[in-house]
Amino acid sequence: MAAGFLPEGEAKAAAAKQKGFRVREFEWEEAGIVDLQKAMERGKESARSLAKKYLARIEEIDRNGPRLNSVIELNPDALAIAHDLDRERKAKGARGPMHGIPVLIKDNIDTHDRMMTTAGSLALLGSIPERDSFVAERLRAAGAVILGKTNLSEWANFRSNRSTSGWSGRGGLTRNPYVLDRNTSGSSSGSGAAASANLCAIAIGTETDGSIVSPSSYCGLVGIKPTVGLVSRSGIIPISISQDTAGPMARSVRDAAILLGALTGVDERDGYTKESKGKSHQDYTQFLDAKGLRGARIGVARQFFKSRSSEAMKLMDRALEALKDAGAELIDPANIKTQGQNGDSEYLGMLYEFKDGLNKYFASLGPKAGVKTLKELIEFNEANKEKEMPYFGQEILIQAEEKGPVSDEAYLEAVKKNGRLFRDEGIDALMDENRLDAIVAPSGGPAHRTDLLYGNRDTGGSSSPAAVAGYPNITVPAGSLLGMPLGISFFGRAYSEPLLLKIAYAFEQATKFRKAPQYLATVDEG
Repeated sequence: MAAGFLPEGEAKAAAAKQKGFRVREFEWEEAGIVDLQKAMERGKESARSLAKKYLARIEEIDRNGPRLNSVIELNPDALAIAHDLDRERKAKGARGPMHGIPVLIKDNIDTHDRMMTTAGSLALLGSIPERDSFVAERLRAAGAVILGKTNLSEWANFRSNRSTSGWSGRGGLTRNPYVLDRNTSGSSSGSGAAASANLCAIAIGTETDGSIVSPSSYCGLVGIKPTVGLVSRSGIIPISISQDTAGPMARSVRDAAILLGALTGVDERDGYTKESKGKSHQDYTQFLDAKGLRGARIGVARQFFKSRSSEAMKLMDRALEALKDAGAELIDPANIKTQGQNGDSEYLGMLYEFKDGLNKYFASLGPKAGVKTLKELIEFNEANKEKEMPYFGQEILIQAEEKGPVSDEAYLEAVKKNGRLFRDEGIDALMDENRLDAIVAPSGGPAHRTDLLYGNRDTGGSSSPAAVAGYPNITVPAGSLLGMPLGISFFGRAYSEPLLLKIAYAFEQATKFRKAPQYLATVDEG
């Protein structure tokens, strides 16, 4: 069926290719977690040998060659950690499926080691948090080897309303491994590019609205934006307490499911996780079923099937046909009636929560913090504008600083409105009315050209309903145009990850679209 997923535009790709980079064959190209575990179990590899090979891969194509610039900092202790894990495996056996697996994490996730956590900002250079984030703790407990941290859209893309995704003052610009002059989207830009280019086995991103789903789509990955509260946010530089979450970015649904299970758990530092008790799982692979689309009722949110590219919409319609061929019943259309009715309530809530959360984060860093408040961050950027603001400003930071406390009536009303429109009268109402298992929509259009002068270009997407509701969303590769991937999203009710994974896995197995990047310099759209 995969051959049928190549639209006519794909046939032009060969003629459109411009000279790119030839990347040497990598022994573990497209290898999954299961493949790497088997290699370690048989003695063909060790955690240390794998870490060395992935680090060499980073040096070859991230620092040199196509220069993806996706890794902002390497972990100087990675090989030592891997060596200790090898000794443990020999003495006691593996801790689980993540033992010895090389992982990259986004540079807004705290680690108490010799790596910094900066959100891509020069204002936090040298900042080493006083303890690990819950995510880092869970990774270490699972036996993962954290190779380093990935670049991102600075402050998770909540600094300017005309920013360029994938750029940060500290890290510079991340490039898309499929077509190098195309954007990676964001804000988990480096995690998307790195995982796609096989610089790690799997990566972790964070999302407030689209920051896992969109770069996963642009970079040909599976991305899981979990239910808010399934994965703790403690020790992650915040935007919105009501919407933020970390999640897996991987080359397969199985790998994403394995990683998701390693990240769950109740954390006393994040009260939202209390709701996940009895609703989370340590092994999400148990829900993977290649026949999982049989009898599934999936609503088609046609309101999101809009793009400047007619070829992209043809591809999405072919994806819907694949769902039906695999046994799903499509309710088409099944639009979210409240979509677009919220006005600026999402943005208003974010402004209040960002100021409150960021000031609390700075306070957690102690007296050595380079900046101690949002106000000081704004002043730092202004004093260092040649390095921090050469392309776009910080108007969002300024707007957030102007907001009052989260006890303000305007904030409380915005949060209440968001819950009513996106949960009660939005996703829940639609699914109740149509007895749906999931909702499907395009994750976004093909990657736009990176433009540091004018900023990002809207290529469509459907992340907002699940993001504002705090509900799960999974994107899976669904085709490509001129060598650039596109994804399709499945989202639904709170804590419905098992059902969404079942659907996403069945779609993936029926289509098997994922292809490794080609590192093209550019493509001709004409």
